[in-house]
Amino acid sequence: MEFQNLLINNRGAVRTITINRPSKLNALNHETISELQVAFDQAREDGSVRVVVLAGSGEKAFVAGADIAELSALSAVDAHRFSRAGQRMMRTIELLGKPVIARIQGFALGGGLEIAMSCHLRIGSEKTRLGLPEITLGLLPGFGGTQRMLRLAGRAATLELCLLGAPVDAQRAYQIGLLGRVVTSDSLDQEVDSVADQLAASAPHALAGILDAVLVGGEGNSAEGMDYESKAFAVCTTTADMREGTSAFLERRKPHFTGA
Repeated sequence: MEFQNLLINNRGAVRTITINRPSKLNALNHETISELQVAFDQAREDGSVRVVVLAGSGEKAFVAGADIAELSALSAVDAHRFSRAGQRMMRTIELLGKPVIARIQGFALGGGLEIAMSCHLRIGSEKTRLGLPEITLGLLPGFGGTQRMLRLAGRAATLELCLLGAPVDAQRAYQIGLLGRVVTSDSLDQEVDSVADQLAASAPHALAGILDAVLVGGEGNSAEGMDYESKAFAVCTTTADMREGTSAFLERRKPHFTGA
């Protein structure tokens, strides 16, 4: 598929998906959401891809939000479909089975923060600003933002950001768990590449097991989560990568994981 609003780049086992609507600050319209769905479906099925980086073009914004011009013209029925399409796409990211890193420069607002929260790791710079300003439009987050922020940042921070609509800076975002790392603007790409390379060199089955245990098992109660973790652990013991990892440890060498 030829994408109109995305750029795809492969660097070894790392695939970068860049939302490329710089004139709209990479705002999410229906077409972009549909393309992201296809792009992440392709990344899931491509065995050569071990890690995905999600980025926005330009330096002003990761994703500035939904496309307001398109949003303002939606009927209630269309708005429901738009919301569910965004939720489905972001759930695909969350359950990809491969680590997804959000490279967040500039603003990540509304749908931009929502898609960032669906990624497994979020790395920003000192210039990053995060927020859910939907209240200023007479709306509320519609792509899962209330639920993901509640789980990431807690009730108090979620209510603050959703009710007041004001963005927070990178340090505040780091404090409440919306950013995992904050680096200088000049070192953002280097940090993202370093983390992506570390993940790409890790055992894919173990990575998938961790994501599954945390994101799926973690949605149940503690006992159900423990059971999920044990089963994922058991599956990993059957892999060639586990044998390679334990052998490398005993032989005091660096392991080479193949995904087998």
